[in-house]
Amino acid sequence: MQAVVLAAGEGTRLRPLTEDKPKGMVEVAGKPILTHCFEQLVELGAEELYVVVGYKKEAIIEHYDDEFEGVPITYSHQREQKGLAHALLTVEEYIDDDFMLMLGDNIFQANLRDVINRQQEDRADAAFLVEEVPWDEASRYGVCDTNKYGEITNVVEKPEDPPSNLVMTGFYTFTPAIFHACHLVQPSDRGELEISDAVDLLLHSGRTIDAIRMDGWRVDVGYPEDREYATELLEEGVEPESEEGTAEADASAE
Repeated sequence: MQAVVLAAGEGTRLRPLTEDKPKGMVEVAGKPILTHCFEQLVELGAEELYVVVGYKKEAIIEHYDDEFEGVPITYSHQREQKGLAHALLTVEEYIDDDFMLMLGDNIFQANLRDVINRQQEDRADAAFLVEEVPWDEASRYGVCDTNKYGEITNVVEKPEDPPSNLVMTGFYTFTPAIFHACHLVQPSDRGELEISDAVDLLLHSGRTIDAIRMDGWRVDVGYPEDREYATELLEEGVEPESEEGTAEADASAE
């Protein structure tokens, strides 16, 4: 399976850590965030890595060159920060089948393989890893509504009045149909092409998207304290919880 990693962000909230490097090159537990991402994707069976770069892209390209652990890397340049859907479109020409998508500023210790397995069952057009967060934090994220079958019925980006407290994390699987939806997306109030809006277009076109609840934890490394928290969790060897548990480890939104 092909894998796409979005790593074009400047990481302004991580300063001073990102003054001389992009967000993905900030170290967590002794290695760059992107190394954590690549390791997991390769373990999940990624046969090709497509990395969207932007801010200080040379630091990423020089560090990884054209392969990671024998898996080839192709870089795509997002010249302007116009949102995740816009970033995803920069790799459209390379993707010809189902693929994994990971945000390059997240650290996971979670059931990512469950998402892959669901995609490979061919019963869904996409599958997302989702987690429950406190209600007062849900408005920071892309919020999902689901039906009794665990299928996503609605996605809203950073709503003032969240319809649920179930939010998208930074790991997804898609078919190439997502690219057509990204082309149709209009700029949001933030002036960006939102991936959640593209997902909503998929839903309205009759596509099936499954929500896989997270078993474990993830940290969105958006602030220096998030980096410290993720390092602490990794160094302590905190493992995913049982299926009955819910992930409590959460970090600040982007």
